[in-house]
Amino acid sequence: MNTLGSSTPGAAASIGAVRRRAVVDALRRGAVPESGLDLLATGLDRFERAVDQELESVAAGGSVFKAVRGEYGSGKTFFTRWLGERAKRRTFAVAEVQVSETETPLHKLETVYRRLTERLTTASFPPSALRPVADAWFYALEEDALADGASDKELSQAVERLLTARLAEVSRHAPAFATALRGYKQSLDAGDEATAAAVMAWLGGQPHVAATARRSAGVRGDLDHFGAFGFLQGLLTVLRDAGHAGLVLVLDEVETLQRVRSDARDKALNALRQLIDEVHSGRFPGLYLVITGTPAFYDGQQGVQRLPPLAQRLATDFTTDPRFDNPRAVQIRLPGFTEESLTRLGATIRDLYAEGSQSPDRIKQLADDAYLAELARVVGGALGGKVGVAPRLYLKKLVGDVLDRIDQFSDFDPRTHYKLTVGSGDLTAVERNFAAAMPAASADDLDLEL
Repeated sequence: MNTLGSSTPGAAASIGAVRRRAVVDALRRGAVPESGLDLLATGLDRFERAVDQELESVAAGGSVFKAVRGEYGSGKTFFTRWLGERAKRRTFAVAEVQVSETETPLHKLETVYRRLTERLTTASFPPSALRPVADAWFYALEEDALADGASDKELSQAVERLLTARLAEVSRHAPAFATALRGYKQSLDAGDEATAAAVMAWLGGQPHVAATARRSAGVRGDLDHFGAFGFLQGLLTVLRDAGHAGLVLVLDEVETLQRVRSDARDKALNALRQLIDEVHSGRFPGLYLVITGTPAFYDGQQGVQRLPPLAQRLATDFTTDPRFDNPRAVQIRLPGFTEESLTRLGATIRDLYAEGSQSPDRIKQLADDAYLAELARVVGGALGGKVGVAPRLYLKKLVGDVLDRIDQFSDFDPRTHYKLTVGSGDLTAVERNFAAAMPAASADDLDLEL
């Protein structure tokens, strides 16, 4: 089974031009599209039922932790963005955080929270959606107060009482969260936009907020590791009361922990264990937490296995046939690509591209399935025969070097006028490692002859 794409007839039929363009533009850059992934995700149907059930559970006040396992190129980022799109259609908010030793160290949860608020998005608002969510929450409080019979003169006090009641549980752990929300509303009511923006930045975990703004809101200092848990609780409460079903939080590329100093790695692994325990304890109702990593991270001694309590929490049996993997398990694996599945993905992209072209028949004729299969073989050869790591490069070459030229030049024939070249600038660091493992010839010498 392929992770992405299908050659099912009609897969690209009748979609909006804006969505199509966004997908094609991202693939041309060699990136995973930010949206429109349902157009390509027909290979993920085996996960749909389990994911939908888990989202329903979270929307009902539960919480879920999921670990996604896959080799480089197997589609982990694609999967999490597909899940995020699916969640947004159910009114969830979504945040994707890239774990990084320098930018977002996992053992500093205050930094993770800050990146979360920076990347927070909803179906209506792009990142950062933190302030629109807070504004929607205050609007909901006002509507509730008016529905309870509060007059215009009594509205401010009624909203304050509701705020206190809704954040009572959060205030026991992070009283500064509720205090800052009050300060934000007071600044808005007073017409002090600069202070309101500064207080909202502090609520988002931003450091170095002006002392005058903090004093005005009645808070002090910066968010720390332990306060981040309370702020996350507060954010989930605000999201729920603002009309959102919950939050999908993705911690991507967690395998980078294997390359950090041993002391930082141990702290990060323990922070992950602590976060998982808090999710399972029910502290974060409305949270769907996802991490992604390679098999080496989950199975190796420089990763999860370094901390036995964490390894126990993530333990999943993958000794059986992948066809019988349990999509409900705490850890799920994504199968790698084959030449066949990569060709099917290419056919989906070709048909999607042709749908918006002035010469769709010509595109399908010149980039037929046989050509797509040969391109998959040669791109895989450029990466040391590792087809499983080739999707990004394959789609980039297919869109930018082949389909764009067929679309723009009436006399262009890829079989006659195109020779695949793969320079170091085309490759990521991981792809360069695979390409370097191929001793026979340079990637620049690979011809595509059909």
